[in-house]
This record gives sequence, C-alpha cells and structure tokens, in this order.
Amino acid sequence: MNIHLTSAEARVLGSLIEKEITTPEYYPLSLNALLNACNQKSNREPITNLDEDAIRQALHSLDRHGLARSAATDGRVPKFEHRLQEAFNFHRHEIALLCVLLLRGPQTPGELRTRCERLYQFDDLNAVHSALNLLMKRDPPLVTVLPRQPGTKEARYAHLLSGDIHETPLQPSSAEPPTPEPPATAAALDRIARLEDEIASLRSELADLKNQLASFQKQFQ
Repeated sequence: MNIHLTSAEARVLGSLIEKEITTPEYYPLSLNALLNACNQKSNREPITNLDEDAIRQALHSLDRHGLARSAATDGRVPKFEHRLQEAFNFHRHEIALLCVLLLRGPQTPGELRTRCERLYQFDDLNAVHSALNLLMKRDPPLVTVLPRQPGTKEARYAHLLSGDIHETPLQPSSAEPPTPEPPATAAALDRIARLEDEIASLRSELADLKNQLASFQKQFQ
C-alpha cells in the first residue's frame, strides 16, 4: 500500500484512532469534534490550528487511501471513523504505538510506553520494543528507528506513513539551559488529558445539537 500522508492527514487519522479508544461513547466523530481533537493542546506535538476546510480535505484524502470514511449513523450530523484495522489488521499494541507516533512525532521507547498508557498498557520496555519491531517488519515497514542524536542516550522511533524521516542533527548550544520545571506525574497528565477529551467532546455534542435545532426550526419558518 503506497501511502504518503500530509501532516494534516496524519493528525486527523491519529485523532480518530485516539478518540475511538479513549472516548468510545462519542465515536464516530462529527466534523466539529474532530476539529477539536486535532487542535487540542494536550497529547499533541506540534499543536495545530487546522480549520474545517483542512479537516475535510484530509478526510477526503484518507478516504481515497481507505484509511477513513463517513460513518453510517442515525443522526443528521455527518460523522467520521478511521479504517486502520481494515487496512492493516493490527494488534492493539501496534495501533496504540502508531497512534501516539502520528500525534506526537518521533519518540523514545520510554516516552512511547508512558504516552500509550491511555490506549494500551505495556508491561515493560521489552514489550514496547517487541511491538515496534512488528511495525518495522511490516511490508512495507510502518516504523523506523532514527539515528541517535548527539548527546542523547536513547534512539527515537518514527512512523513512515508520511514517508521517510530526514532529521537535522541537534547542534550544541552555548547558552545556559533553562532550569527545568518539575515534571507532572503520569497520573496527573492522564487525568488532565481525559478531562480535556471530555470537554472537547461535550462542546462538539452541544454544537451538533444547536445545528439540529436550527434545522428543525427552519421547517416551521
């Protein structure tokens, strides 16, 4: 399968996968819910500001690749779902890794294990490496390991759905590094992410209800 996703298409696909797992009660997603999911501030790198036209174009392209489609629902508001499982027949741990790589770019196995917790619980780093190897051995490969950057201890992995990765080596800085802030705990980050997911979903549901009410009122005008 010859796939070369743009950054917008990768963000849309990753967001659909994530929301199916984390908020299944709100899935498939309306266009507004998908817009909020793509542009949310947590669990995204980089943070984007996609508009509805960009989301529609990405959905159209993903549909041509067989990776997303309009979902059959009883409501009047169109909703959308991904088709990754139909395209690749993934295991759950493979889907979780690919989702996080789509949403947050190249990461180390340790980062992937932590950031996948809401999607799939890996027992240890060996389990992460095993799942990454499965994705690397696909034909064609879906994940690659990047050359280790100078001054770093761990190699990072990246998805290949957007083509080969070409990174510029990090340059050492002569400036004093800023004092790092104490890291938030994984539990706190998970709770914040879940709250943001629910707020975004509730906002989209409210917008959908307003659209349905407006359509209903027009029938009597």
